[in-house]
Amino acid sequence: MLSLIRFPRVFTINQVPKVFHEDSIISGYRHPRSSATDCILSLFQLTNETLNIWTHFLPTWYFLWKLVMVVLMQTAWQDAFTWPLVVFLSSCCIYPLASSCAHTFSSMSARARHICFFFDYGALSFYSLGSAIVYSAYVFPDKWVNGSFHQWYVHIAVLNTVVCTTLACYSRLGLPFLQYNHDIVKRFPEYQSPKFSKCLRVVAFAIPYLFDNIPLFYRVFLCAGEGCTDNDANILHYNHIALAFLTGFLFATHLPERLAPGSFDYIGHSHQLFHVCGILGTHFQTQAMEQDMVTRRSWLTVNSIPITFANSVGPGLLCVVLNLTIIILFSLPLLSAPVCKEQKHDNGQKKASAKLWPCC
Repeated sequence: MLSLIRFPRVFTINQVPKVFHEDSIISGYRHPRSSATDCILSLFQLTNETLNIWTHFLPTWYFLWKLVMVVLMQTAWQDAFTWPLVVFLSSCCIYPLASSCAHTFSSMSARARHICFFFDYGALSFYSLGSAIVYSAYVFPDKWVNGSFHQWYVHIAVLNTVVCTTLACYSRLGLPFLQYNHDIVKRFPEYQSPKFSKCLRVVAFAIPYLFDNIPLFYRVFLCAGEGCTDNDANILHYNHIALAFLTGFLFATHLPERLAPGSFDYIGHSHQLFHVCGILGTHFQTQAMEQDMVTRRSWLTVNSIPITFANSVGPGLLCVVLNLTIIILFSLPLLSAPVCKEQKHDNGQKKASAKLWPCC
């Protein structure tokens, strides 16, 4: 059946606008003005984005199944102790789904690419808050439970989500209130200084990750003696931490494609490996959360901060509202930007074309 379908052609790096370029990826690019149908068809042909999409789309359903099981089997609406896990699993469903959608439809235009990844960043930011909420509920070492840091932990995590999403969106677009002209693309930080833009994104996501994991790092690496919460979940936490750092390393270094540009365009480049390691890390993180929740429930119920709507579901909903607001603010200049003429590249030859390309 698929043999009867005419798939869109793919292009090399010198045939697409600079805004679509990926470091050390030479071929496999989709048309920079793909239709929605072309984007969906590209899921079933080999491009440099195909595995990026599937490595996050398929795990979405696994985490959705986990979420449904918690809600139905543990009657989450009646048991407030499970609410942090529900928020966390919701974020585990949203971030891979947002990522797969961003990679699927980012080739529709330059402006679509930016907006798609704004939502991707917002989803990752929500995931960081989901992690903080579930850590606050189940992971804090015994000796830190109910301390000042524990009481302010989720509040600071909410602030971190705002900083994370804002910095990540800024790294692509710059300040959203600037009045852009016909050279809008050339005003983007990502266009002017791609390395600085990438570093800014690394910092944007490192801040919430490192903050969220302060209680976990202390518990598994530094704490000694009584009150250190040494249980069977710790080995799962070690696995998650190792994969998280490997994920960050792959995202920051662009290995292995940087060592052999063009050799990993379709299979094995860093973003695919980044996705796989990230999902595996989230899997181990989920298992650790469930283990801690079950093992420590009786002690935490007596000694820890009571779990309420205000410190579990409430911050999650607030994060969604704040992130959507930030995304809208950064997207409005793109949606209202003018269009300009660019050259169309075909078969490696530059040909003048009257086709209109969005300036953004």
